[in-house]
Amino acid sequence: MRAFDDILSRAVASNAAPGVAAMTGNAAGVKWHGAAGERAPGQAMTEDTVFRIFSMTKAIGATAAMILVDRGKLDLNAPVASILPGFEHVQVLEGFDGDTPRLRKPRTQATLRHLATHTSGFVYEFWNRDIPRWMAQTGHPTIISSLKSSLNYPLAFDPGTRWDYGIGIDWLGRAVEAVDGRRIDQFCQEEIFGPLGMSSTAFECEGLLAARLGTVSARNEQGEFVPFELAPVPHPEFYAMGHALYSTAGDYMRFMRLFLNRGQLDGRRVLSEPGVQTMLANQIGDLRIEKMTTVAPPISADVDLFPYTPKTHSIGFMRVEQDVPGMRSAGAQGWAGVLNTHYWFDPAQDVAGVIMTQTLPFADPQFMAVYQEFERAVYARA
Repeated sequence: MRAFDDILSRAVASNAAPGVAAMTGNAAGVKWHGAAGERAPGQAMTEDTVFRIFSMTKAIGATAAMILVDRGKLDLNAPVASILPGFEHVQVLEGFDGDTPRLRKPRTQATLRHLATHTSGFVYEFWNRDIPRWMAQTGHPTIISSLKSSLNYPLAFDPGTRWDYGIGIDWLGRAVEAVDGRRIDQFCQEEIFGPLGMSSTAFECEGLLAARLGTVSARNEQGEFVPFELAPVPHPEFYAMGHALYSTAGDYMRFMRLFLNRGQLDGRRVLSEPGVQTMLANQIGDLRIEKMTTVAPPISADVDLFPYTPKTHSIGFMRVEQDVPGMRSAGAQGWAGVLNTHYWFDPAQDVAGVIMTQTLPFADPQFMAVYQEFERAVYARA
């Protein structure tokens, strides 16, 4: 396994990241783990470093919803407005007449399935030029604020007509709360983190977790990493399941192994086998995930994962529809967080991997090259 350690060491030496932690595993357990560089100035990166996982939260939010689907308490085809009063007021932003936003009623109803698969019409302000313009005109808060009012973005397209990346799973978490009655943090602790032994995953980074938290860096115009402040809002009005969590490589590996073990881990069942099959299936039909072109380069580079491979979306994950030579198989699932925390799991080959740092921009080409090298090394030794 020395090859994996060498990849991480070269990543730090080449300035792809100040520090990096990674892990590989399968249904049976962890096969390798390692770390290189620093998690904070003067502190070595370790395998138990705590990361702001941002959009890696989404898969956990989707799993929370799927637990209720499994129990017959939620229907993926249910209109969102039937569960969350007020959702019927969400409109489609068609453009602007001068400085006035032009809004209309959606032609189709958004369902829970649309929320879970980024086909609802919600798009982050980092990926659509009209959304930040609308936010500036209206003074609307970003979803990162975790204010309840921040959920009320307009749609960029009619539900079900295309894929684009946004706040759908933040709404999905609110639907889980509405149907179950527990707050989403309590639900996740009792139904996911506790059963899976994810003891270093939390909505608040306090106490012992805070002592192991990595710092955030952003690449400046000279290509150097400088300190940058970015974190979920502590003790917010609501916990947004698009970005609210802190976790470790080891804990997220346990989460992925849940799916490699078809819904259970170490004798604790979280999802039924049919529930896992539903969750991991293509849920968007003929729609495809296309290149994401940034409108906020300091936050993210363009994102075009496996550009020659058709990609769909399951309940909570990006899914590849063909084998990627030397890498993941058709049906493999994965995604990432904005601070370059990346993961995938491959049920066909019983492989999972996670590689994590805390840097901007997301999808930084230097770090993505490290991620690709790491994934190829995992399959070369699988």
